[in-house]
Amino acid sequence: MLVIINFMVITKGSVRIAEVGARFILDGMPGKQMAIDADLNSGLIGEEEAKKRRAEITQESDFYGSMDGASKFVRGDAVAGILIMMINLIGGLLIGTIQHNMDVLSAGKTYTILTVGDGLIAQIPALIISTAAGVIVTRVSTQQNVSEQILSQLFNNPKVIFLSALIIGAFGLIPGMPNTVFLFFTCLLLFITWKLSKQLNANKIKFKTKSNSNLQQNNKIFNEATWNDVRQEDALGLEVGYKLITMVDDNNKNNGILLKRIKGIRKQFAREMGFLPPAIHIRDNLEIPSICYRILLNGVEVGSSKIHPEKFMAINPGFIKQELIGKTCYEPAFGLPAIWINKDMQEEASSIGYTVVDASTVISTHFHTILMQYAGELFGRQEAQNLLEHLKKTTPKLVDGFIPEVLSITIFNKILKNLLTEHISIRDMRSIIDCLAENCPQQNDIEILTSLVRQKLGRFITQNCFPKNQYKNEIQAIGLDSELEQLLINTVKSGGVLEPNIVEKFIKNASYALKNQKKLKAPCVLLVNPVIRSILSRLLRSSLPKITVLSTLEIIDIRPIKFTSIISHK
Repeated sequence: MLVIINFMVITKGSVRIAEVGARFILDGMPGKQMAIDADLNSGLIGEEEAKKRRAEITQESDFYGSMDGASKFVRGDAVAGILIMMINLIGGLLIGTIQHNMDVLSAGKTYTILTVGDGLIAQIPALIISTAAGVIVTRVSTQQNVSEQILSQLFNNPKVIFLSALIIGAFGLIPGMPNTVFLFFTCLLLFITWKLSKQLNANKIKFKTKSNSNLQQNNKIFNEATWNDVRQEDALGLEVGYKLITMVDDNNKNNGILLKRIKGIRKQFAREMGFLPPAIHIRDNLEIPSICYRILLNGVEVGSSKIHPEKFMAINPGFIKQELIGKTCYEPAFGLPAIWINKDMQEEASSIGYTVVDASTVISTHFHTILMQYAGELFGRQEAQNLLEHLKKTTPKLVDGFIPEVLSITIFNKILKNLLTEHISIRDMRSIIDCLAENCPQQNDIEILTSLVRQKLGRFITQNCFPKNQYKNEIQAIGLDSELEQLLINTVKSGGVLEPNIVEKFIKNASYALKNQKKLKAPCVLLVNPVIRSILSRLLRSSLPKITVLSTLEIIDIRPIKFTSIISHK
């Protein structure tokens, strides 16, 4: 009977429950993962809580997968016990009749008793193991462990214990039964029932008081909106699809390279441009394709692309005719033609002349390009204040009595923003502040002050646009037709507006000049009169952002100037 109950009821049931539980748990994993990501994106939970929940899901799936296999061992243990009992029974009969010359009845009586004893020794542990496995696989998932859950289910309801006491007490009243033992356990269970009832009533009163307090607090919260309910957009953000999460997970030893590179890009940008950009917030987004990423500026997308994290991008510099096997695409930072190739094709692509980079380098390069492109928008009033605080610590005499005595923080911020918008670094704060301190008492126009600062930084601008190691003998630039230049000067001085057809022809001819400069491998710099520099810079910034507009007063160099391209309005 014990063997049948163990093998047919407990073991077989545990195996079936383990199989079904493992299948449903594994099938439900993607849904649970998506629910965690949705809560994280909506702000209901934080990064730490999301990581904790993902770890719990992984642990749960591993547990049920292991129990599915462990149940086979439990069933095998029960089967082994049955086989051992049968072998002992048959072997005992043969040994008794053949070796000890016993008749069949005597041998059966002797060795059957011995087999039953040995079978109990084998089956009782198997029964305990099967029962324990059944308890584990049939428990409902809660925050309690197994022992806590068993105790809570046994002693959670005093009525059950009271009924058990009545039944045991009834057995104790039957003549011939061990009345003392039964009545002792009856009194013990009644005492436990009284103790649990008293504790349960106290918990109910405490819970009711706490619930009323929480209800009043929740009503107050729901009735009154606070500033904590207002969500501010992040200045800089990077959203990745779920297949790219490992690239930004610093807890993964083999991944997280992208996160390190983006941190390095922020430091590099600070060294190049002279101020620390806002912190970069990285999060996953289930609403975008799994292999896509988005770069956000103040919550608005300013760049995006698709990435294959397990492959490498082979970038064509523009002169390679030989093609590779892979998925064609365009490099997102500069728009160059490229191909996604497998890892084993790296050496072949490099030998041909392709520039081969991994997926994290593609994203980090694109991110750096976006930072440089929108440097002016990243520099706000808070960044200006942080810059002044930093200067007070490093060079206190430089800023002493400057803000707000000489210049307001608003005008100072706007001037620096104008410089950064045209990709001029503000590292040389000594020259910038000296120039503003000299000219602010006589001038308060932001455009004129910006122009004066640019002239003060002329040596840096000249070196940046016309490096001496590349252009030793002369400065090659784009110039304006004299008639067009005079027309623009007169329009600016009179406060008039250019005709649309003139603007259209100007932009068209400027694009031709840009192409010619690229063919000559000359700088894409337009050199104009200081009066019209700012207006032409704003005009070309949206249509031809690759052209840098400089004034003649910003060129501080002894090299002769040569106009390799001329723009006209005809």
